[in-house]
Amino acid sequence: MGRIIAVVNQKGGVGKTTTAVNLAAALTEQGMRVLVCDFDPQANATSGLGVDKRKTKASSYDVVINGTPAEEAIVRTRYADVLPSSADLAGAGVELIDQPGREQQLKKALAPIRDRYDLILIDCPPSLELLTLNGLCACDGILIPVQCEYYALEGLSDLMATMRAVKRKLNPSLEIFGVILTMFDGRTNFSTQVAQEVRRHFPGKVFATVIPRNVRLAEAPSHGVPILAYDRSSRGAEAYRKLGEEAAAKLRKG
Repeated sequence: MGRIIAVVNQKGGVGKTTTAVNLAAALTEQGMRVLVCDFDPQANATSGLGVDKRKTKASSYDVVINGTPAEEAIVRTRYADVLPSSADLAGAGVELIDQPGREQQLKKALAPIRDRYDLILIDCPPSLELLTLNGLCACDGILIPVQCEYYALEGLSDLMATMRAVKRKLNPSLEIFGVILTMFDGRTNFSTQVAQEVRRHFPGKVFATVIPRNVRLAEAPSHGVPILAYDRSSRGAEAYRKLGEEAAAKLRKG
């Protein structure tokens, strides 16, 4: 059975979508079958994998709200398959409120296609509202990007409390798949201190690979390609290649 991992952090600007896109591309390069489920109304993962959200025939909104089969919405790219998002998803939280089993709609939508992939990565919105709750209910584990900056750990206690509540009431198999340190600047002692603090808070859960601050990594989304396609020799590409190897090994262990 394929694994489903939700990329989650309610704090914006931490490298969540960057990680979803580039980890997916790195794992695809290793021969894994990967689907990125873009569940963020901003649809940045969709465009970051070269898909024009204005030209898709269906989106994750249609799949969750209108009952469109996920298979009909999937777009195949050379980097990974994509279940695209759209701006319509912004109102989905309100539309789901009165639905029975409202937290389980994404899980139900992904169930028929789960075994077609080695990994489904859900790019969740930067919030702890109903869309993210759907992501937490649909997944086996969460991947938490944490930026090596001031206030890095701010809000993570809320995320952990939400995760524990979901595990207790809705998804007993939910675990932390891993924590990824992003935007690391090796020239500063501060980045190193934050990294140490994160490792102390999440013992045994932090990936050895650290994602650096890298201009090429920041440029890649504007070209609609992952960093491995934009500049393979960059520090950002090397970091996500190594992260892909580390994540693949962890997935194979189960």
